[in-house]
Amino acid sequence: MDKPQTTPHQLQVIAVSNRKGGTGKTTVSVNIAAELAAMGRRVLLIDMDTQGHCAVGLGVKVGKDDATIHSLFRHREASLTAAIQSTAFEGLSLVPADALFEHGEGLRDETVLKTALAEAAIVDQFDVVILDTPPSHDILLLNALIAANWLLVPYVPHPLSFEGVRQLTRVLFKIISGPNKKLKVAGFLPMMSSDHIRVHRTVKEGVSQQFGSSKVLPGIRNDISLAESFAHGKPIRYYAPKSRAAEDFAQLREFLLQLCP
Repeated sequence: MDKPQTTPHQLQVIAVSNRKGGTGKTTVSVNIAAELAAMGRRVLLIDMDTQGHCAVGLGVKVGKDDATIHSLFRHREASLTAAIQSTAFEGLSLVPADALFEHGEGLRDETVLKTALAEAAIVDQFDVVILDTPPSHDILLLNALIAANWLLVPYVPHPLSFEGVRQLTRVLFKIISGPNKKLKVAGFLPMMSSDHIRVHRTVKEGVSQQFGSSKVLPGIRNDISLAESFAHGKPIRYYAPKSRAAEDFAQLREFLLQLCP
């Protein structure tokens, strides 16, 4: 008797990116990773930004001799699994960044990360990978975009942040038309958003007109609890579960669960 066929497990990879710094990429990465893990997904958060703030947001102490995601870009024989660290939050693991990594150094291979994520040890162990990307247009950003299924773009409703979005989409067009035709934009996420501020409304309308209203997601409102949660090494759902930021990230979680069923 033939064995019933099973649907092969597909790893979902979400890159969080904007060419402009200070747009809340790490805040989004840490909190959506925690939200998805709380819903039973096995989540791996990879911090590609050398500021290393994902570890701070999760209360993880990174030793000077610990393997990091940047080890892959220094040594071709480096292992991604060797860099995985557990966190205090069930279902959520972290691959930290190396603050000493220079963005111009290392391997010039644009597929290093894609190859590492295809290893059976990663595919079998995780359901979702979140990539916190650097704002620089370099080999690290290209690796993230080539490895990802989905792109989530946080932006502050400010003209400079909007310019960062437009710069990113120019890079995105080259990726989608070339090395990663399967990459899709999950949406553009307004951060520290307030419809009472005229420039916020104007910038959000500009994003909607350029990329389509269906791609503009409900925003994450300004909330001091988000900064406080990083200081305490906890995602917002654990630090201030009744805050408006926690409500906003819970709403974003429901959207992302549709992408990562």
